[in-house]
Amino acid sequence: MSVRASAFPVPPRRTVSGHAGPERPGRIRDERAAAGAGSGTIDWDLAVGTAARLLGPGPEISRAEADSAVASLREYSVGAETHVREVTGLGAELPVRSGDVVDRPGWLHCASRGLAELTETAVENAVSAGAERSGELLAAVSSRGAGLQAGVVLAYLGSKVLGQYDPFAPAVSADEDPGRLLLVAPNIVTAQRALDVPERDFHMWVCLHESTHRLQFNAVPWLREYFADSVGELMGEMDGSTGEMLSRVPAAVREVRSGRSGEADTSPGVLGLVELLQTPQQRAALDRIIAVSTLLEGHADHVMDAVGPRVVPSVRTIRERFTRRRAGGGLLDRVLRSLLGMDAKIKQYAKGAEFTRHVVDTVGMDGFNAVWSRPDHLPTRAELSAPAEWVRRVHG
Repeated sequence: MSVRASAFPVPPRRTVSGHAGPERPGRIRDERAAAGAGSGTIDWDLAVGTAARLLGPGPEISRAEADSAVASLREYSVGAETHVREVTGLGAELPVRSGDVVDRPGWLHCASRGLAELTETAVENAVSAGAERSGELLAAVSSRGAGLQAGVVLAYLGSKVLGQYDPFAPAVSADEDPGRLLLVAPNIVTAQRALDVPERDFHMWVCLHESTHRLQFNAVPWLREYFADSVGELMGEMDGSTGEMLSRVPAAVREVRSGRSGEADTSPGVLGLVELLQTPQQRAALDRIIAVSTLLEGHADHVMDAVGPRVVPSVRTIRERFTRRRAGGGLLDRVLRSLLGMDAKIKQYAKGAEFTRHVVDTVGMDGFNAVWSRPDHLPTRAELSAPAEWVRRVHG
């Protein structure tokens, strides 16, 4: 008998200390996440409902295979964090906890809660900073229309995402940090089969990446607030005047034609056009968000490969095939990836990994870890393309 991977038997999360995490929650209208739906920005209930209707089923898989995959991912999420700590030197004092293995609907609900938390925090920060224009813009936004759009995006991502560390998920209990590490079992099974690589190696490889993200946020206490503040500042600089934005189109077109369209990792393309239509203040805020995101993704990619064949014997094969898979896909898939900015994100992995590798080769991992010491030690967007400049600025 076979079952759908979307019906993976995923009981409550268990931490190393043994207590249970939450059952899969129902609607999103509870705790602070509900504020995102009620603040006039995005109707997250509608987003979740829309995505649930559009989300495709997972692969056919037997009950025994599903149970084995879930158990393997839970086990490796603990072991992976131990390996990441050894490579990075981060988080030695933090408790080790297993990740949450979820199916696609489970990921959908958790992701929407984290996004609601982030948008609420960002809006609060923007309003508290006295951003009247942001309030005017948010008042003009249709929360239902935004919810429908968010639902379509979540449905697409729900069949692609292998794992995710959500730093803005509310804490499960008073003795735990906020944030949640999710491993999407049906998508991991689908990818592993498509790549034709050893199952346990692939499970560990995915867990290494997501465990790195968890350590980044939990070992660096100011990182959550820095990210949320940057998003809030970007929203605070938004202008509700469509006419003013359209007035910048001719200048943007001239920039594209003259080859001054910004960083090669995002232009030309949707993100590049968005940047060209932004004010200088918006660009500065977006630059900070892109820079820190690129660093986080590239550092995680570097670590997952740096652990090496001792832990993941087929790591080179997995990396080669996974890189080809990232760049592949049919025409519709490529169009959607471009519209959602995923192609730019793929380039983020490569640029961030190159930056990390250069800095580690130059000043060692301890020297690299200066990026986490304080916000002004984070690389700028320009320094990500010129890591030697960051080394000179921070290490002299």
